[in-house]
Amino acid sequence: MLSVVKSANMALMFLLELGVYVAVGYWGFTISPNWAVKLLLGIGGPVLFAVIWGVFGAPKASVPLHGMARAALELLWFGGGVAAAAGAGLVTTSVVFAVLFAVNAALRLLSHQV
Repeated sequence: MLSVVKSANMALMFLLELGVYVAVGYWGFTISPNWAVKLLLGIGGPVLFAVIWGVFGAPKASVPLHGMARAALELLWFGGGVAAAAGAGLVTTSVVFAVLFAVNAALRLLSHQV
């Protein structure tokens, strides 16, 4: 039973990671009426987030972070997704996203998945 919960929680984390990319991209495309800015932020924002996650947060990261550094990365990275959704006017979505991240993080701590 515990392995099912751990697997479901890891699946939730993956979906939250994808949600960050979607939120940042959506924010980028809604931030300005200028198409150059929309393209730069709408595509460049998720790419920047992907590079940061790939270097520091991914399971095969080149510079994996642990402990408090990993917690700070997750708070900033997922918080960036929440802020992007809120900045794009998706307030309810950002609140749900933040709650799901908090539940996911708590379950990972309780089940020693960190």
